[in-house]
Amino acid sequence: MKILRQIYNYFSLVRFSHTIFALPFALMSALAAADGLPEWSVLGWILVCMAGARTAAMTFNRIVDRRLDALNPRTRERHLPAGRVSMMEAALLWLIAAAFFVFGAWKLNFLTFALSPVALLIICGYSYCKRFTSLSHFVLGLSLGIAPVGAWIAVTGSLAAPPVILAAAVMMWVAGFDAIYALMDETFDRQVGLHSLVVALGKQGALRAAFFMHLTSVFMIGVFGASAGMGWIFWVGAIAYLLLILYEHAIVSPDDAKRINIAFFNVNAVISIGLLCFTSLDIFLRH
Repeated sequence: MKILRQIYNYFSLVRFSHTIFALPFALMSALAAADGLPEWSVLGWILVCMAGARTAAMTFNRIVDRRLDALNPRTRERHLPAGRVSMMEAALLWLIAAAFFVFGAWKLNFLTFALSPVALLIICGYSYCKRFTSLSHFVLGLSLGIAPVGAWIAVTGSLAAPPVILAAAVMMWVAGFDAIYALMDETFDRQVGLHSLVVALGKQGALRAAFFMHLTSVFMIGVFGASAGMGWIFWVGAIAYLLLILYEHAIVSPDDAKRINIAFFNVNAVISIGLLCFTSLDIFLRH
């Protein structure tokens, strides 16, 4: 039981469930690149890379932020400040996850392997950004946005316009909902000198910026669909995405943490999984 409990701690430390944000877009890109289902071996190594990268990024973030997390009433019960996971365990978890990511990239093709250190630098470097820039939300967005680029390269061995466009869409989507999530930490961030759009623009200004970013993301999803030659089923999904974005901003209340959490996780989980479902149906039914 103790071993199972500790395994659970590791999974909850890295919020493994949050893989749901980037993974569907990586799979969308892989399906579009293959114009159908990629080879099972390629798909399997893409999943290994996604799990490794996500675990490495979140573990590194928890390590870097452990002292800040201990000071913040919202985060002081996280695993490292609460002592449920030791620094040595977290460092070892990061090393294993990063190794799995690089190994998976090596198994895919030379280009994915060559770019894997760059990807690690981006996804881990994000953890320092809020210490000096209000644009940290965009770096987080880029960290998730490179997933569809990597998946496309994994399938084709080369880069093209559609995954770059999809990466831009993901970057703006993530930056928008991360700015909304930052509403909960405005007071703490101001006290300790951390940066965010909420600190820079105030709550209402940050919400307006997030709405603009989300509308830009919807537009970029449309551009991706056009560049990848998607059919009408995909466009139904794109319209559903727009409606969900409008709903997300309609329910957000700057001073209601429960509504922020609903917008952050529930709505965005439906967005990512929904777009994957519509994309998959579009590609497979056209064939």
